[in-house]
Amino acid sequence: MNYFELFEIPVSLKVDKGRLALKYFELQKKYHPDFYTHASEAEKAAVLDTSSLVNRAFKTFQNTDETLKYVLLQKGLMQEDEKYELPPDFLMEMMELNEELTDNGSVPDESLAAIENDLYEKVSTIIENYAEGVTSKEAMLQVKDYYYKKKYLQRIRERIRNIASRF
Repeated sequence: MNYFELFEIPVSLKVDKGRLALKYFELQKKYHPDFYTHASEAEKAAVLDTSSLVNRAFKTFQNTDETLKYVLLQKGLMQEDEKYELPPDFLMEMMELNEELTDNGSVPDESLAAIENDLYEKVSTIIENYAEGVTSKEAMLQVKDYYYKKKYLQRIRERIRNIASRF
C-alpha cells in the first residue's frame, strides 16, 4: 500500500495539509499499538508496521520536497540515491555562487531566493495542477530536475549556515 492509498487521498505533488492532519489523527487512533495490547502477536506486529507506515507517510507529506521525491520514486522516474546530472548552465551558476561564498564567506539570501523562485516558477503549474494519469512523463521529469536543483541550493544554504555558525 502506498502513502496516498493509506491516507485515502488522491496522488498529488502538493498535499492538502488540513485534510492530511485530520486523516493522520484518524489513522493514529485506528492503528495505535496501545489499542492492541490483547491482540495476537501477528496482529500486534501488523499494527506496529501500519503505525510506522502512517508516521513515515505523514512526515513525507509534511515536506513538499519529500512529497515530490516520493511521487517521482513511485512513478519510477527517480531512484533512491540517484546520481542525477544537473545541466551545465545551472552548475556554472552554482559554481559562481560557491566562489562568492568562498571569497566573501556568504551569499546574499536574496540571490538564493531569486534562483529558487525562478526554478519554482518553471514548474509551478505542473506542481499545482498535477493530475494522476494526465500529467505527462516529460512534465514529471521537469519536476525531477527542479527537485535536484533545489536540493543543490539547499546544500549551499547549509554551507552558509555552517560558515555563519563558526563566528
